[in-house]
Amino acid sequence: MRQQFTQVLTKAANGNELTKEDIVTLLQALPGEEEEQLFQLADRVRQENLGDAVHLRGIIEFSNYCRNDCHYCGLRRSNKDIKRYRISQEEIIEAARHAAELGYGTIVLQAGEDLHYSGEQLADMIRQVKEVGDFAITVCVGDRSREDYELMRKAGADRYLLKHETADPELYTKMRPGTSLEERIKRLNWLRELGFQVGSGNMVGLPGQTVETLAEDILLLKELDVEMAGIGPFIPHHQTPLKDSPAGDLKLTLKALAVARLVLPKTHLPATTAVGTLHPTGRQIALNCGANVIMPNLSPAVYREMYQIYPEKAGSKEDADESHERITSLVKEVGRQISTGRGDSPKEHFKNGPAL
Repeated sequence: MRQQFTQVLTKAANGNELTKEDIVTLLQALPGEEEEQLFQLADRVRQENLGDAVHLRGIIEFSNYCRNDCHYCGLRRSNKDIKRYRISQEEIIEAARHAAELGYGTIVLQAGEDLHYSGEQLADMIRQVKEVGDFAITVCVGDRSREDYELMRKAGADRYLLKHETADPELYTKMRPGTSLEERIKRLNWLRELGFQVGSGNMVGLPGQTVETLAEDILLLKELDVEMAGIGPFIPHHQTPLKDSPAGDLKLTLKALAVARLVLPKTHLPATTAVGTLHPTGRQIALNCGANVIMPNLSPAVYREMYQIYPEKAGSKEDADESHERITSLVKEVGRQISTGRGDSPKEHFKNGPAL
């Protein structure tokens, strides 16, 4: 291994703070021994800080309408070839009941930025789902007003996922027309102030991204002190402006995940569906590179292929039981066990679930 790489890896192993230059060095780990040592250290740090349990977060994708026109997303408002849907409240409740039967500790209510739903309606949805079972609720519906976030929090939402996508302000606005990174970070800070467990994250391989930008993504996640960070590869969608761009590199994604684990030892990191889409055993590999969360799709089967952020999404052709069985199997394959709790942040003030 190169001397500089060894020095930085040793620095990380000793729990010392990594600089941007250190992070870039680790992200540029060479194939072979350097990558292996990086992944092994990330796996060890995960085990020491979070144990061997894998937390399942069951996603219910309740609407694929979106007001945004993001260049990378198949749900973008300019895509006229997508069949739009909104799941009824009854179907959402039924999916939540099934999640409770399967023993899930978290439900993720996810949608495009669909302004059909007012803050009050989202709060009512959260209250009804919360009554179904003893699980935490994560909400992922994008940019809303502070008042809406407060309504959701008071209704019982425990967590909020709002990915920053890229720490490069110019690239952010280029990829997400009409929006700014500054506004997104403002909302992430609102969520923190309101007492949510906060999730963010970024894509790996966006056109125009550099390894330095990727290092800045990881440092931003540290600055935000997130409880969860979703790091997954960019996958081009044929109905977007980026349709001819190459997909993000699997190895670079895994290295970003591993370095994030070293920088954020107590943060929940999912083995993303996108990694599973790029490679048949992508999620198993990610679980050995620092990940400790999987987010199975629990949406009714009829809607799954319509929630197409990117094509051929892993699990989109399965029903909830098939998805659950496959996830359970792959967790066992890597010698880990399914968590039986809510999977709250191990940070002291979140250990027993945040006070509402």
